[in-house]
Amino acid sequence: MSERISAPRARGRGGEDSAALDDDATLHAMGYPRKLTRRFQAFDNFAISFTIINIISGIFSSFGFGMNAGGPRILVFGWIGVSVMVLFIGAAMAEVASAYPTSGALYFSAGKLAKRHKGAWSWYTGWLNFVGQVGGTAATGYAAATFIQAFIALQWQSYEPTAQQTVLITALIIVLQGLANTYTVQLVALLNRISVWWLLIGLLVIVSTLIVMPDDHQSASFVTHFVNNTGFTNGLYGGMLGLLVTSWTFTGFDGSFHMSEETVRATVNAPKGITRAIGYSAITGLILMLALVYSIHDYDQVASSSAPPVQILIDGLGMGTAKAILLIVIGAMLFCGLANLTSNTRQIFAFSRDGAMPGSRWWHSVSPRTRTPVKAVWLAVACSLALVVPGWWSHTAFTAIVSVNVVGLFLAYAVPIFLRLRLGDEFQPGPWHLGRWSKAVGWVAVIWILASSVLFMLPQVSPITGDTFNYASIALAVVLIVATVWWFATARRRFQGPVSYGRPDEVAAMDLI
Repeated sequence: MSERISAPRARGRGGEDSAALDDDATLHAMGYPRKLTRRFQAFDNFAISFTIINIISGIFSSFGFGMNAGGPRILVFGWIGVSVMVLFIGAAMAEVASAYPTSGALYFSAGKLAKRHKGAWSWYTGWLNFVGQVGGTAATGYAAATFIQAFIALQWQSYEPTAQQTVLITALIIVLQGLANTYTVQLVALLNRISVWWLLIGLLVIVSTLIVMPDDHQSASFVTHFVNNTGFTNGLYGGMLGLLVTSWTFTGFDGSFHMSEETVRATVNAPKGITRAIGYSAITGLILMLALVYSIHDYDQVASSSAPPVQILIDGLGMGTAKAILLIVIGAMLFCGLANLTSNTRQIFAFSRDGAMPGSRWWHSVSPRTRTPVKAVWLAVACSLALVVPGWWSHTAFTAIVSVNVVGLFLAYAVPIFLRLRLGDEFQPGPWHLGRWSKAVGWVAVIWILASSVLFMLPQVSPITGDTFNYASIALAVVLIVATVWWFATARRRFQGPVSYGRPDEVAAMDLI
């Protein structure tokens, strides 16, 4: 039997509870005292995942790749198809989040759902999640730095961006985001609320200007236009690579799960936050994607430019308006990085709380003044900066490292979903659940994650050289090898999975007031 301790919960129809939930009692039943402040309402929890997914940041940073790997047909219809698959993943994860609403999220639930080898399942899930999130923070900061330099180059044409300048700007961005996360939970929640409106209003501004201002647009049939400039002769393979545009965008929605211990009525609001963030991002992202696709003028010129979305803005809106739109995009990327770092910090806090990281007693401490895990914030900052450093010498090396962001995160998503499926009817769902659709949704999610992860590690450009080789598989292998050596060397003797600090009444007495 799977270990499962839960607080009593009243369930209502449609997967929601019929009475107010006692969040602290639920946490105490899982063996943890309350150390973080519950200030996140339903909207705040949704906001963090919506901001990390960040359709403006994701689409603008990867649109050029999609133009050459499938073109409009894959950009639009690939977006629709992959969005549906991601919604399956999110729904399956949301069901697990309702049952185990803790900051540990994926690694905690993996340890609880495993029938055997709980420590090993939890260990690998936690480290995949950690590396994926650190890579996401680094990648988002790097993308923001790249677009900041694009803006500077448009404003002052004598400016020439360099790799070193990009690394320095990225470092500054991540440090500032660390400072924001150092202060109170209320500040982070406020910034995430602002980010939602920034994204929605920004989307409205971008789409409306692309509809109104350009002199002409592509015909309706342009959406079926297929392009394969990957260098591979197989068009199917080239088009499949284009699906990565959507997959890259839809990462980080586990942020709602990680914020469970700071969310009111987390057993319902955390799973809602996950599914709503994916659903709203799918719809708004499709609108933005269509606006960009139909605003392309000279396809070959745009596809070969250094920043295709920026070129679309310049061609259709003029230099002045393009620069103003670019500021909206940069702002979206900065908000995305901030939310990503917040989620990363909570995962470090929880993983350390169970003794799974070197110096764990440092990283799970909470500031008595701000009630935030300040030391975990700066560990996340330091690790993200470490990933950025190789970009000083090689863009290829940096790209290889941050590619693990997507593969690491999605594999971490797959583990608890798979373990829940393997547990079968022994799984005890929370108030938010999928009912009879649970198994079908879960298997679709796991199969898609495995297929898309393989796709992420395949060569993306031909001919394959040292500069064009996809190093994601090597980077992922390094992570798994290090985790495996570490596990067999020392970790398996001291880490048995999520720990319990005592009986519910005992851990209740440990709460920080």
